[in-house]
Amino acid sequence: MPTSHKITDWTGKRYWVIGASHGLGRALSVALNRAGAELIVSARSAEALMALADDMPGPVQVLPLDVTDQAAVDAAAEQIGAIDGMIYLAGIYWPMAAQNWHTDRVVAMTEVNYLGAVRTVGAVLPGMLARGAGHIVLTGSLSGFRGLSGAIGYASGKAALMGLGESLQADLHATGVRVQIANPGFIRTRLTDKNDFTMPFIMDADPAAAAMMRGISGGRRSFNFPWLFSLVFRLSRFLPDGLYIRLFGAKN
Repeated sequence: MPTSHKITDWTGKRYWVIGASHGLGRALSVALNRAGAELIVSARSAEALMALADDMPGPVQVLPLDVTDQAAVDAAAEQIGAIDGMIYLAGIYWPMAAQNWHTDRVVAMTEVNYLGAVRTVGAVLPGMLARGAGHIVLTGSLSGFRGLSGAIGYASGKAALMGLGESLQADLHATGVRVQIANPGFIRTRLTDKNDFTMPFIMDADPAAAAMMRGISGGRRSFNFPWLFSLVFRLSRFLPDGLYIRLFGAKN
């Protein structure tokens, strides 16, 4: 992404943040609003969104939304009209090994973490292309770089989301629509509270939101954080399959 796509002033920019009610989405929404962006914030919980709006210093529109409902997504996009950008952070998670497979949970994670993004991108992209301008940020995960033990449903959904972002970049690079992929590591939220293992380099929501702000404002096509931890995942792509499984596969 050319350096001209850096964002140095958020004042008056209108962004739709999906998955804004808790964790990273909430912290990022507050940071964007404080920087001057006008926000539309969406998540399933109207109550949580209203509490978020109370913490906002600038213009904010609360728009409850279930991203698994195509009609609701289309209606929301029509209601908000033209926007400068959309940031997709909606996600659900259960730790799951293949030996403890729960199809309903795998489907639910896929519906929210990946297909929810498909629906919302599909709802906003035609208008952005018609205007010749727009900005889409998809939140992947370091877990999406390569399959991980105990991450059935989650890692595959994030890998699909990252692939979607890369395909959008390939198609849209010569248009006025910019696409970024943000890949965070562990962030201390309701979701990671479900984990019963040590999470290296885990970040609180506010520092993670600051890293997101730097990445989005910096204009790179993709960015990963925390940087040192991300090296493990990025370099793992170059390991032979057998060695990777021995190093990162289940130990029992």
